[in-house]
Amino acid sequence: MRKYPYPIPSRKEIRNVLCTTHQLLTGNDIAEMLEVKRQEREGFVKRLNAMERDSQLRLDKLGYYHLTDPSSFITGRVQGHRDGYGFLIRDDAGADLFLSHAEMRKVMHNDQVLARVMSHDRRGRPEAYIVEITERRNKRIIGQLLYENSVWVVSPEDKRIGHNILVTQMGTVKPRVGQVVSIELTDFPKRYSHPVGKISEVLGDINDPGIEIEIAVRKYGVPYQFSDAVLAQAAELPDQISASDLRHRVDLRNMPFVTIDGEDSRDFDDSVYCEPIHNGQQNGFRLLVAIADVSHYVADGDTLDCEAFKRGTTVYFPRRVIPMLPEKLSNNLCSLNPNVDRCTLVCDIEINSRGHIQRYKFYPAAIHSVAQLTYTEVSAILSNPKGHGSASRSKLLLHLQHLHAVFKILLQARENRGAIEFDTNETYIVCNAQGKIKQILRRQRNDAHKLIEECMLVANVCAADFLKRNKHPGLYRIHASPIKEKLASLRTFLRSLGLKLGGGDKPNANDYAALIKEVRIRPDATMLQTMLLRSMQQAAYSPDNIGHFGLSYDAYVHFTSPIRRYPDLLIHRAIHAILAGKKYQPHLPILCYDNEKEARTRSCTATWHALGLHCSANERRADEASRDVETWLKCYFMKDKLGEEYGGIISSVTPFGIFVQLDSLFIDGLVHVTELGPDYFQYDEIKNELRGEHSGIRYSLSMHIRVQVSRVNLDTRKIDLRLIREVSKQPKFLSDSCNKPINGASESVTHREITTFIPSMHRKKVCYVGKITSKSIC
Repeated sequence: MRKYPYPIPSRKEIRNVLCTTHQLLTGNDIAEMLEVKRQEREGFVKRLNAMERDSQLRLDKLGYYHLTDPSSFITGRVQGHRDGYGFLIRDDAGADLFLSHAEMRKVMHNDQVLARVMSHDRRGRPEAYIVEITERRNKRIIGQLLYENSVWVVSPEDKRIGHNILVTQMGTVKPRVGQVVSIELTDFPKRYSHPVGKISEVLGDINDPGIEIEIAVRKYGVPYQFSDAVLAQAAELPDQISASDLRHRVDLRNMPFVTIDGEDSRDFDDSVYCEPIHNGQQNGFRLLVAIADVSHYVADGDTLDCEAFKRGTTVYFPRRVIPMLPEKLSNNLCSLNPNVDRCTLVCDIEINSRGHIQRYKFYPAAIHSVAQLTYTEVSAILSNPKGHGSASRSKLLLHLQHLHAVFKILLQARENRGAIEFDTNETYIVCNAQGKIKQILRRQRNDAHKLIEECMLVANVCAADFLKRNKHPGLYRIHASPIKEKLASLRTFLRSLGLKLGGGDKPNANDYAALIKEVRIRPDATMLQTMLLRSMQQAAYSPDNIGHFGLSYDAYVHFTSPIRRYPDLLIHRAIHAILAGKKYQPHLPILCYDNEKEARTRSCTATWHALGLHCSANERRADEASRDVETWLKCYFMKDKLGEEYGGIISSVTPFGIFVQLDSLFIDGLVHVTELGPDYFQYDEIKNELRGEHSGIRYSLSMHIRVQVSRVNLDTRKIDLRLIREVSKQPKFLSDSCNKPINGASESVTHREITTFIPSMHRKKVCYVGKITSKSIC
């Protein structure tokens, strides 16, 4: 019997009949095969006509239906915009297609659709027409409950969803107007009707402590509760390692391993030890990197593993963590806490005086960490070996100095290799008792940070090499080289500044590193590094090893954080399998497949590819959720600072305005293009700047300006700023043909003085020079 939620068969069902039946079918034949009742026939014929109109079907002269060429259709994901239009992100990685307001009325952000290009809009963008919605991705939506015109509606918290949802049922909950709720959709939007749903959960009031995190985990679909089955399996695990756990493990409990992490670290999955060695005439070091052996407790395919797979990664929020594994494992049994025995997988490496890996080996071991140190503490000990902090750790001083020595030679090898290292300004949020921002501080990186980073890098490289040498599949951390289009734009921009990126059409990391070193002392170094960073691609997980461009490695994997990253856990299992003379075939939960048959027949290579896509997507999901919470907290922090003035630096330039990072606050706000003065502003995609068409005034990255906070919107996560004056001592009104200010304007002129030069300008407009995609629109 046919089963479907609506009386009339869907387009997909009709297509499936024509695909699977190897004979000619009329409309009546299709209706009979789908058991369409007589009273449903009129609607069924209309659906066939609509499919013919949309070129999904073709009706021949004899009345038989045929499927049209599927290559004429485009599949992709809808990306909504807060202003009502949207884009189709194509599955084939082609150029994004514009979706008009009318098309967006029948879909929602993230829906999977089938479309075709109909025309081009007034700006020359290819415009898509949605033929069929193949998957509705939004089953539950988070929003604020409103009562408008005697009707209950939910206004989505994610403004990329442009529909208010009509509330037909309150369920068992009793929400109040203005509260944040979760609504379960019972009917989806159509061109002339709104979506409908029933309220399933009340999250609380918008000012409640932690409400921003409750919103984010539901908004991005982050699993935030462990099932009873998962907790039950975790509870059955022992509280400490037993004698049976030590079998077939190398006993390293007499070696003084230490963990070194930040003061706010929440999981401790790596521990290190280093000692000098003398190999003939050459001196070097033996570095041991011990990583928590999570795979010893989480078996492939069990309940804990399926939950870890579903989460993919630990998600970090201010004052809260959504762990990949239950606390019994992440904070206890697998955490390398001091003064307790722990099971680990050790990478034992010999490094010569030039920082080259001479040999390495992996083996399961038991360790007993002697101290849990912080970066600040280690940095103080290394910088002042005779200080008070060093006295309290006198037994570890020599071991820390050995670690510092191997770090210095690894760092030198990194520079010789040409790895790219950007000078980034990392910040962290300090919250008050209510979970709101108290202050935002710059995170100071010292040698202790870099020491651990280098130790982890060398262990990851050894793990990747181990997989390659043994020809075992796995998930590599890949970073592709820049694409040609971005390189061309970057080179054009650099030429305008008298700079050059080496390497021709295929620059390597060494070419980038050399340029970064060259521009580091320039006043516009931050802007230049930003442009270099934007020319590069995003790192991802894949079984196809193409190397890591940024780190300048031929092969690289993530091995050192199995407590918080699922790819690391997979690498551990692969290494264990190689050591046992076996091959690891990962178990992929059924939720990754369309059906159980596909799960049984999928090849090993296809399974690793599916794992790579899944882990990469979950990594992006975690980043987006964390960024959303931080942005919400920053907006909440700024909402009582309306009218206050701040100095700031332009951190991003877009066709619609400039983003400014406020000095000392490390918070970004937008100066809309209409606030930049009475001029026509053109956006130069290559130079990444806005330029006044008549005045010649330029706004580019790293320029210092002074602004005033004009508006804060928690719903849209936007902080609007008003330009007060320019601070940078750089020419503002330069003509194209000479280097002198036009109209006699001085370099220190403010926007209040611009009107004396161009009084006839009464309209404000932005012109965009270059290609527009969804990535370049706010």
